[in-house]
Amino acid sequence: MAAEHIQATGGRMEQMEQHMGQVRQMSDMQMSSSSTSSTFTSSMSSTKLRKVSQGLSRTMEEHSGVQRKNSAVVESFSQVQKSPQIPEGESVPDFEEKLRPVTAQEGDNAVFKAKVAGKPQPSVKWERASGGPLPDATTCFYDNINNQHILKIKKLNLEDADVYKCIASNMHGYAIYSVSLIVRENPALDLKKMLKKRSVEKKEEKRPPTEEEMLKILAGADKKDYERICAEHGFTDFRGILKKLKEMRKKEEVEMVRVLKPLEDITATADTNVVFDTILELKDPNIRMMWFLGAELLRMQYSHGKYEVKQKGTKHMLCISSVSLSDMGTYTLQVADKKLSARLNVIVEPLKFLSDLKPKKVTERETATFEVRLSKKADAPLVWKVKDKEVKRDEKFDVSLSEDGLTYTLKIKDVKVSDTGDYTISIGDLTATVPLFIERIPIKFTSHLKNVHAQERGQARLECEMSSKDVHIRWLKDGCDITASRRYIFMHEGKRAEAIIEDCELTDQGKYSVICTQDNDSHEYVSSANLSVDERFASVKRGMSDAKCPTGSPAELCVVLDDEKVDGVWLKDGVEISELRGVQVVKQGAVHKLIFSGVTDTHEGKYTFRAKGAESEAVLTVADPPEIDSSVLDLLAARPVTVKAGQTATIKIPFKGKPPPKVTWYKDGMEVMEDERTKVERTADGTSLVLSRCVREDSGAVMLRLKSDCGSAVANLHLNVIDHPKPPQGKVEFPELSGKCIKMKWKAPRDNGGKQLTSFVIERRVAGKKSWNRVGEVDSSTTVFSDDKVEEGQAYQYRIRAVNMEGMSDPLETEEVRAGEPVEPPGTASQPQVSNITKNSMTVSWTPPAHDGGAPVLGYNVERRKKGSNMWLQVNKEMLTDTKFMAEGLVDGVEYEFRVVSVNRAGAGSPSTISNAVLAKDPIRAPGLVRNLSVYDSTNSSISLRWTPPEQGDVPSGYILEVRSEDAKEWTKATKIPIAGTAFNVGGLQERKKYHFRIRAVNEGGVGEPMELSEGVLAIPPPVAPRFDLEGKLKNQLVVRAGAALCLQISFTASPPPVVTWLKNGIITSGREVITKSQNHSQFLISTSQRSDSGVYRVHLQNDNGEAHYDVNVRVTDFPRPPKNLRLEEEVPGTVTLQWDHTPDLADDDQGANYIILKRDTSTTSWFTVAERVFSSKYTVTGLLPGRKYFFRVIAQNSIGDSDPLDSKEPFIIAKEKECISSLRLREYVSKSRQVKPTFLLPLKDHAVRRGHDCTMSCAYQGMPTPQACWYKGESRISDSLRFWRNTANGVCTLVIPTCGDRDGGEYTLVLENPLGTARCSCTLVIYDKDDKSLLESLTKQANKEKLIL
Repeated sequence: MAAEHIQATGGRMEQMEQHMGQVRQMSDMQMSSSSTSSTFTSSMSSTKLRKVSQGLSRTMEEHSGVQRKNSAVVESFSQVQKSPQIPEGESVPDFEEKLRPVTAQEGDNAVFKAKVAGKPQPSVKWERASGGPLPDATTCFYDNINNQHILKIKKLNLEDADVYKCIASNMHGYAIYSVSLIVRENPALDLKKMLKKRSVEKKEEKRPPTEEEMLKILAGADKKDYERICAEHGFTDFRGILKKLKEMRKKEEVEMVRVLKPLEDITATADTNVVFDTILELKDPNIRMMWFLGAELLRMQYSHGKYEVKQKGTKHMLCISSVSLSDMGTYTLQVADKKLSARLNVIVEPLKFLSDLKPKKVTERETATFEVRLSKKADAPLVWKVKDKEVKRDEKFDVSLSEDGLTYTLKIKDVKVSDTGDYTISIGDLTATVPLFIERIPIKFTSHLKNVHAQERGQARLECEMSSKDVHIRWLKDGCDITASRRYIFMHEGKRAEAIIEDCELTDQGKYSVICTQDNDSHEYVSSANLSVDERFASVKRGMSDAKCPTGSPAELCVVLDDEKVDGVWLKDGVEISELRGVQVVKQGAVHKLIFSGVTDTHEGKYTFRAKGAESEAVLTVADPPEIDSSVLDLLAARPVTVKAGQTATIKIPFKGKPPPKVTWYKDGMEVMEDERTKVERTADGTSLVLSRCVREDSGAVMLRLKSDCGSAVANLHLNVIDHPKPPQGKVEFPELSGKCIKMKWKAPRDNGGKQLTSFVIERRVAGKKSWNRVGEVDSSTTVFSDDKVEEGQAYQYRIRAVNMEGMSDPLETEEVRAGEPVEPPGTASQPQVSNITKNSMTVSWTPPAHDGGAPVLGYNVERRKKGSNMWLQVNKEMLTDTKFMAEGLVDGVEYEFRVVSVNRAGAGSPSTISNAVLAKDPIRAPGLVRNLSVYDSTNSSISLRWTPPEQGDVPSGYILEVRSEDAKEWTKATKIPIAGTAFNVGGLQERKKYHFRIRAVNEGGVGEPMELSEGVLAIPPPVAPRFDLEGKLKNQLVVRAGAALCLQISFTASPPPVVTWLKNGIITSGREVITKSQNHSQFLISTSQRSDSGVYRVHLQNDNGEAHYDVNVRVTDFPRPPKNLRLEEEVPGTVTLQWDHTPDLADDDQGANYIILKRDTSTTSWFTVAERVFSSKYTVTGLLPGRKYFFRVIAQNSIGDSDPLDSKEPFIIAKEKECISSLRLREYVSKSRQVKPTFLLPLKDHAVRRGHDCTMSCAYQGMPTPQACWYKGESRISDSLRFWRNTANGVCTLVIPTCGDRDGGEYTLVLENPLGTARCSCTLVIYDKDDKSLLESLTKQANKEKLIL
């Protein structure tokens, strides 16, 4: 018995190994085939075989025949892509729901279900992995309701056990899903077989089974068959065997499921994830497990991810996502007869703020951030409010929500004082308030007040700059508030503040302070500086000259000083003028005048003007000039001479004067010359101006000038010629162009015709019409008109006339304008194309119109008619939105034509081009012979042909054109595809070669007979007059540098080739040029151009059909010649004025020719640029040091380059400052007695100077008595060195280092000393080259951080 058991077990093992070998071999083949392809293969994500369970069946006795066919559970997936690129929207087949392995007993049914996706729709087939046919009882069908492909096998037998493959394929690839079918033997069926077999055996061999054998027989049978099986075997203790069988089953079930860890109750909050887990030890891994909520079975595949069952080894889990109150209850896991239960309790926590909301304090201009975290997600939106206004997201506020939906953030950017307040957060019934406090930024002086030195009667300006513009400012002088004083001008713009003192006095000296404050800030920010005022002296810039004046006429004596702030006194014959009748003393800046209202004998004498440091004298004598009666002048001035256009104007003016003066008439400042219309009459005591046939342009100012040696007299009057007004000005503006109103605006006329305008008349006409209609009239003070009687979309044109008492002006016409947006019916759709032709239907298709009329196309109407008929019938009942339509209900054998009408909100557009006539007939005949093949154009390389469609056969869909040269025997097609039209241009032909042509019509019914031209055609063009083909290659203006090549290339078209002639300035060229010609090209070349080659070049073309020419203006430029005759003059102390004669090439160059001015100190050999782009022949050089010698250089420059330099022959010496005039007696200024130790008010700053340039160092100091200044370089004293120029005056020390070199770099120190002490100040000088980039970068960075002057 034991041997039989071992033998049976070994047989099962061998059978299992053979079956598993087949499965492995099959999976290896799938993996190898997928891996060798160039596509991807996946099993779930790549091909895998998953062995779910493997075991051996229990061994039974051989005579019972109860066996189970056991095998490994196989599940695999592979996917292969065949297309290298898959269009968008399409895909390789895939399985949306994977197949499940099936294990069933013999005699049961097996069902496999697959849900397939892919585009195009894949085809599905079922196969066995063993290669055998599907079982006979197999049915394959598609479930339309669940969209599943189903394979159903009825009444399984052991031979049906296999791996079944579901193959889904389309044009892009295929996918294979393989699962196993395991068929287990049914002991009941085996028992039936055994009973049938035993019934044949002899009755004497049958014996009742033992209790142990009966238990084994009933173990695999169904409960309903127990009684029948016991009766057949003759077993009588039916109740006893059932009791023992039940105990055996219970024992087996206990052994099948063993609970190592039960389910446990869980309490969770809402919206969290929960996991029920248990640890089970299962004998059969394929045993079915079911989860219940209460009594309801949980269906995982329909839960949309709510429930998910997971397994990790022996640990089995049920995952529930986002639990809510509806998920609360008892969850049960049923495994065989085992039931494990646990309860889920869900707690809903109240909504609350988790963040600690505290008052927030933020510095001004920064970003304030409020962050609130909720205890759970809420459906209601969270609202931020400030000052009872809801905060919306914009440039100021940024409201955001975290990814988990719990944290709300409010950011307030660039906070200001106005943002202070309580910010309220509310969500549902939950509310909280957080105050925001703004801390002000301290005010900083980006530019402090600086000490100011001003002259008496001059202007002093104290200014500073703060870091903020929202400040309050007060000004103090010597500690006293002067903000309200009218003596000062205070300005505060933005961040800058200024105090200006006009006409400074000596009493204005003192210490000035500015005090800045701001809101919500108790601090005061102060900046101070000192103002010092010096006494002012002047000299005569332009003195008086002797004057002769007529009796009673005004006179004027004038003195110009060099300082407008200095006053003076006038003297007559040495006596100061205090009260002199008819004399007025006037001061205008630096100009001092003595004005005589009417000169008399008492005014004659010698006049003297005296000021501080200045004096001038002149003599005034009396004479009698010409005179015009004042009443006449008043009359002429009060009443203009008025005359109508076309009449004669006569102006007569009497006068007195000895000797008789010269008479001159002026009109608008121009001298009047006599002509046909203008006559001037002169007498001893008067003169007349006669203007005949006056026009409006004669209006204007008329002046009579009388002049003699003693003086002159002038009479002014105004001549007014009255006429109708000029038209309104300029372009008419349209502020409003709507469908209801057109509003226009214009400008009044420049000339009203001499009369006040009364009104403006507005007329209009509809675009395209000639008649004008008056639409309105407005008052002359109004230049705006609104026309509200317009039609939307209609175009109008307006004209406006000005009206006065004399008539109406010419009109000012406007451009065409449209009322509102132009909405027109849409354009025409394309010509309809007819396809899918049958005897009773056709498909008509078209493309939308290119122009929609300004409104979207709403749809289309399709119309048809019988060929030859004029009556169109609409085919569609409702408006079509598609561009394709099937016309049905046609009559067999009738030809139809179709057209399409587009429709928008403006209405229906024009019908499209009528389609080709189409015959409603099923068969299509081949077309007949093409007619009227002919040539209508030709060129050197192409021939154009046209023809008429054939009359016989059906309508052709195209034409096949064939060509053959004269020396060839075979015909070749002119195009790869048939020609759609009835004309074609054959290109790529050989010039002057003869070609033959033939053509055949073609349609779906076949190809027609060929039609051939009777004669060959030569590839030659028709006669063409010469014309130029420029294409932007050659311009009308050409500038060439002297010495370079002058090349003019021209392309043209002509037949026959023309005669080409080149001319320069109208004369045929015959010199250094090289001219090349071809059939359609010509080139004019001068290899080395000169200035003399400049001129107008013309190329002339001529053949039998006409002529043409083209001009090119060529200018040859060169380096300019140098200027000449350099002259130097010191007009103003410390400056040099350079004058020279222009270079002759300056006027020839219109590209910005100019001069460059350079200077050189005699102590160096380097030249430095003083000025560039100087266009005149005179220039004044400033910034020269006294006592130095300079050379000067002038260079002419144009677009080509620079000329040779023109240098000064001798050095020019800058004179030193002259000493003050010792003989000038001035009132000595006695200052207050005070003593101050030397201190620096503005210290020296570090300098960085480019090699060869001058360096100026300066600083401000104070000290009393005036300290002695001494300069040092390093440890060496340089105060006595002639190389340096230095100056100490008015509290400022200056040191100038001319033409800096490497030896001048280093540390410089200024030492100030007086009896009270010593002060020292130092700075550093760095010398750099132009190309020293690394040093320049370091100096730039240092200059940004420190005080460094570059």
